[in-house]
Amino acid sequence: MAHNLTEADEYIPADVARLMQQTVTPEQYEQLVYKHDDLWLELTSSGELILMPPTGLESDRRNFNLILQLGTWAQTDGSGVGFGPAGIFGLPNGARRIPDAAWVKREKWDRLTKDQQRFGPLCPDFVVELRSRTDRLPPLRAKMLEYIENGASLGWLIDPFQRRVYVYQPDHEVVILENPETVSGDPLLPGFKLRLTELW
Repeated sequence: MAHNLTEADEYIPADVARLMQQTVTPEQYEQLVYKHDDLWLELTSSGELILMPPTGLESDRRNFNLILQLGTWAQTDGSGVGFGPAGIFGLPNGARRIPDAAWVKREKWDRLTKDQQRFGPLCPDFVVELRSRTDRLPPLRAKMLEYIENGASLGWLIDPFQRRVYVYQPDHEVVILENPETVSGDPLLPGFKLRLTELW
């Protein structure tokens, strides 16, 4: 649900708008996140600050359903930790990303210290980006490739407007599913099937 805004957007604080015009360090990013905890901010590996706007009730409804399904499975399975669209992941390439939904193997999560659990060097094992009306596909596709290149084992880019799911895995071509009723997380997420009819 990412979208890079410009300084013309009135609700962007002046310090955030200024930094959107220059390269931002991870330290500057963390200070901004602490100061503006009401904003969703991402940082690219090249230091570009990205502010993600509210996406509206329909996108929020879809995302809620996505997280509910993943969370229910994760709680029953118990082998990992699930996340919604407020967790910030510090990827190995230096980017700070906020996926719409994610899952991390429990042993990987448990190795982090409490301090690392805020902006730690951690890429989700499974990640989902859900396209909203403000999103363009090319940046979302690039973000999915970034997750895979930084250690994710499975990624889904869900486009509810064209009813497509793009499935990303390391060393595999991207698989495009047209109007599927479900998509399976096997074998990484054994038994998890996302019901897409509830997201369309």
